[in-house]
Order: sequence, then structure tokens, then C-alpha cells
Amino acid sequence: RDRVGGLFDLEELEVSDVMVHRTNMRSVNADDPPEAVVREILQSPHTRMPLWKGSLDNIVGVLHAKDLLRALNDVGNDFAQIDVMKIASKPWFVPDTTTLQEQLNAFLRRKAHFAIVVDEYGEVEGLVTLEDIIEEIVGEIADEHDVDIQGVKQEADGSVVVDGTVPIRDLNRALDWNLPDEEATTIAGLVIHETQSIPDEKQAFTFHGKRFVVMKRDKNRIARIRIRPAGDA
Repeated sequence: RDRVGGLFDLEELEVSDVMVHRTNMRSVNADDPPEAVVREILQSPHTRMPLWKGSLDNIVGVLHAKDLLRALNDVGNDFAQIDVMKIASKPWFVPDTTTLQEQLNAFLRRKAHFAIVVDEYGEVEGLVTLEDIIEEIVGEIADEHDVDIQGVKQEADGSVVVDGTVPIRDLNRALDWNLPDEEATTIAGLVIHETQSIPDEKQAFTFHGKRFVVMKRDKNRIARIRIRPAGDA
């Protein structure tokens, strides 16, 4: 992937294109017992996690694992003395229409790494990190031939089983595909856009050189899809 091309992309892409969607966002209930909060944070692969009260649309802070460990150390690992709200930093909310270039500049200016993405009504859509934007510039930092994105499994028969929430951009990058991402952000969104419906399980469609089979539907959500080259159908 061309690094300069990545830089040009930053003006054209918005944070909603690269954010972690709220359905995949790990977060912590600020009202949970301190011990449960500590366990959740320390078991997470992420160093920072949003804290919410009442509902996910009410994010009240961002907890950094390092700050939590320091606070625990200060009170001799006595969970009862931990007040997560005092340790958490103030959340930073950014509109989903912010371009990646604007967001990158804002991250660098504020020396920040993490922002909560909201829509025009102030509802939480997801989160974006400095790392997400850096990855967009330099391409996936991991080996591009390793299918190592969450929710993607390559099968022995050459097909790929994908969770509906997987971003099209991630799949394109991991598998060197060219599925369009102008009208939809996720694979499920692409299938819904192309079929103009919410397909039933086992329904199959061919578009963009691929055969899509809906494997699992959860209420009105496409949960899992099998994709293979159209010629192999």
C-alpha cells in the first residue's frame, strides 16, 4: 500500500470510516463494583476503555490501564478504595463527519490517542484512536497476507466466513480485495445495500465478483456471511 496514497486518503475519509463501531466497542459500566471494572480493564487487549453510566450513550470517562494500576498500587491493591471516576480522564467527543486529516491534527495537537465518535444527535457511534489513523497511512502494520482481523475466518475450501460487523476496508486490506465502501461501511451493510433488503439465512447473491451466502441472521441483523469467488459458486 502506497504511503503517500494513504496520506491523500485522509482528506477523503471520515472518522466513521475507520472507527471501531459501538457494537464492537469494549466499554465498562462505571457503576460496576471496582473489582469487576479492574478485571475488565486488565483482561482487555486495549489500554484505554470508555466508562459509561446508565447507557452506552452516556460516556462519562475514559480509563487507562496504566492509571488504574498506579491507583491500585497506591492503595495496596485494596479494590474497595478505588474510585474509577476519579482515575478516569474526561471523554473527548468528535463528530462522525470529521475527516481523518482533521482528526490526526487534533490528536497531535492535544497529545491524545483516543476519541469517542458521535453522530449529529450526540449519540455514540464508536471510538477512534490515533493508531487507527496511523494504520490508514501506512497500511496494516501486521503482514498483509495474514488474515488476522477479528471476525474473519479463512476456510479450507477457499471461502471466507465473515461477521457482518467487519468493516469493508479491513477486509479489502487483509485479503487484497476491492469491494466498494462508498455506500456501506460493513460487510452486512454492503449486502443490504446491494440487495435492497435484509436477506434470510441461506440466501445467496453474486456481485462485485464474489458470491455472498447469508449464514446467520439475528433479528434484522446479518450476523455472518460466507464469501467466495463468484466462479467457485
